[in-house]
Amino acid sequence: MKNLNRRKFIKRGILATIGFILLDSFWFEKYVIDWNYFDISKSEENKIKIIQISDLHFDELRYFHKSIAKKINSLKPDLIFITGDSVDKTEKIDSLNEFLELIDKPIQKYAITGNWEYWGNVNLAKLKNVFSNNNCELLINENRTISLRNREISIIGIDDYVGGNADFIKAIENLKKTETNIVLSHCPQHRDIITTQKGDLEIDLVLSGHTHGGQITFLGIVPFKPQGSGNYLKGWYKESKPKMYISKGIGTSILPIRLGARAEMVEMDI
Repeated sequence: MKNLNRRKFIKRGILATIGFILLDSFWFEKYVIDWNYFDISKSEENKIKIIQISDLHFDELRYFHKSIAKKINSLKPDLIFITGDSVDKTEKIDSLNEFLELIDKPIQKYAITGNWEYWGNVNLAKLKNVFSNNNCELLINENRTISLRNREISIIGIDDYVGGNADFIKAIENLKKTETNIVLSHCPQHRDIITTQKGDLEIDLVLSGHTHGGQITFLGIVPFKPQGSGNYLKGWYKESKPKMYISKGIGTSILPIRLGARAEMVEMDI
């Protein structure tokens, strides 16, 4: 009888563990968003608040998307950066538009391409138009200089490194000299090339995504990272300039699960 009870106990424990892992990977880590805040400002005055949205892989408008939009509006950021893989099919652009329409339109937004916009043969003209209608500019190897809070900021948007034609030199053509330079580059591996090409340009921040934080990890083991990840996975890389932050992103690709890589939104004061 004792052995039978022990077997039942072990069996129930195994089933409970499997159930927890399934709940965690199919629901919690996908839909309960981890909001991470960082203050990397150089001064207490004239701080600029930015939000990074990465790897939406937008399918359809869901409750958690509405929650993200609501929180963004409550934070009242100065800038929103959308760092690639927003959609992987042209027919999903309309759903992406529904999400963007929930975000306060006056907030300035800038977006770049990811590999899936190319691998999914997404109509970039339509995507660019939808972004534009929501006060968002799609930058493909281009730069823009804006003025906010008595500061000038240059935003450098790079085409995707894997699926597109990433060209940092082209992206900084006619770049105005400003006190703050931010680079948007979907694949973090491209940072290694930027480092060799930037010359004396001071880059304050590189924002990337792409890796999904590994998407599926176990006890620190990452069985797979997508091409274009390089030696990078998630979070901050400050050991050398330019410093880079890699968001784990919102959506998933290939497999519709996350394990040990909770979906993430990023808020920064710069």
